[in-house]
This record gives sequence, C-alpha cells and structure tokens, in this order.
Amino acid sequence: MTVKIVTDSVSDVTPQVAKELGITLIPLNVRFGEEIYRDGIDLTSDQFYNKLTHSKTLPTTAVPPLSTFIEVYDKLAEETNEILVITVSHKLSGIYEAALQAIELMKRKCRVEVVDSILGCMAEGLIVIAAAKAVKAGAKLDEVVDITRNNIPRVDIRFAFDTLDYLKKGGRIGRAEAFLGSILKVSPILTLKEGEAYPVARERSRAKVIEDLHNFATSYSHIEAMAIEDATTPDDAEILAERLGAKFPKERIYRSKVSPVVGTHVGPHVLAISVLGEK
Repeated sequence: MTVKIVTDSVSDVTPQVAKELGITLIPLNVRFGEEIYRDGIDLTSDQFYNKLTHSKTLPTTAVPPLSTFIEVYDKLAEETNEILVITVSHKLSGIYEAALQAIELMKRKCRVEVVDSILGCMAEGLIVIAAAKAVKAGAKLDEVVDITRNNIPRVDIRFAFDTLDYLKKGGRIGRAEAFLGSILKVSPILTLKEGEAYPVARERSRAKVIEDLHNFATSYSHIEAMAIEDATTPDDAEILAERLGAKFPKERIYRSKVSPVVGTHVGPHVLAISVLGEK
C-alpha cells in the first residue's frame, strides 16, 4: 500500500499541488470576532487579507479539533496502513501535539508517524512536497521519514513584511523583538530558527527587500526546490521570480499565497522565499 502524506494549511501547499501529489491538507481555524473560518476552505487568502485590512478586530488562530485529525486518519486508513504527518513548528502552533494525540483515538488500525518540521510556510511545504515525491517514487514509510528528517536542516526561509505589529499582538514575535523600537520605517526580514521567528536584517525599501531575498537564494550552490509566496503583492513576487530566473528556472519555482493563519501574525504585505538545497 502507498504511504499517505498529511500536512497542515500553514505549509502553504496549494490545492493543485496537493491534488497532484496526493497530499491531504488539514486546515487550521481563523477567527474574526464570533466568526470562525477554516483556513483555505471557508475563507480564501484573498478574502482573508481583505478582511484583515478592513476589520477593526484582529483575528486569532486555533488548532482544529482532534476530531478533524481522527476523521482524516480513519479515512486514509481505509486506503493504506502507513501515514506520515508533517506539521508546522511546535513553537508556532499546537498542531504537532494534536496530530500525535489523535493517533490514540483512531478507530482503524494504521501506523501513523508525525514529524515536526520546525518550519512553516513553504519551507514546511517543500519538505512535504519532497516526501510526497518520494512516495510517488515508491518509498515506504521508514524511508520517507528518513528523507523528511534529512531534508529539514536543508531548508531555509526568509520572509519580509512592513510592520512587526501583527507578530507582537499575536504573541509570535520571538527573537524578532530585537527590531522593535526602531525610529526608522523599516521592513524587517526574518527567518525561522529552531522553530521560532528570528531577525536577519531590516531594509528601508521594498526594492532592497527584494534584493535581500534574491541574494539569499543565489547564495546556494545547489537548489533542489524553491518557493516564492506573497499575500497581497503578486507583482513583487513576480519581480523576484524573474530576477532568480538565471539561477533557477522560473517555471520550477513553486508559487503560493501565505496562508491566513500566518497572515494573521505577519500582516498583508509579506513576501517570502524558501529554498531546499546546499549552500
């Protein structure tokens, strides 16, 4: 039987890629006041960012109920006896713990392994895609788990946005707090290190931001996979993709939208790039 791959919506794997590679996406919840939406199902990214910029209420995010995981596991267990779940960093969400707890509550017998990617956005997504491609190539669960764990330290991400207010209000600011209090209007650039936001640089213009993200990607000697994401600035994402064309074929760059769950904490002007490869 073929291994089934499961991940959360924070991975930003698009529905098209998920369908093509047989990846099951579990949506996190986004809440505006009394209204609760399932990420990517009840609320598209475009709808979310429109609400984010116009709503007086800052949204909050939540892990889906255990029943969601149990239902997914039991349904997949009808088709396979091996499931691999790859989650967003446990320091950013309770998804990892929920994914583990649900295993004990399954009705069907099936081996389920859960791996904490220590990442998020398409940095997590590239890990998930690589695992799904390994499954397509015939790999069994233990081999896919090994590939996944080996790939985690080979992925890095840079994401830039125009304010730290959302991270601060959402309690996810981590070490990026070092950037607070600047008297200059700057665009912070962060990475994920040991599962939490970590400051890398700060630039004074969007052009400088794009230059910084370009330099990060071109510092790799070998690139296996790359992803560029935006929220409400597709033109910036396109400029970055065009500039990277000489280093990595544009048509091979995964393009995605930063999910509402992440957008809650970084705001609408986020631009991100993730790379799987060797420096």
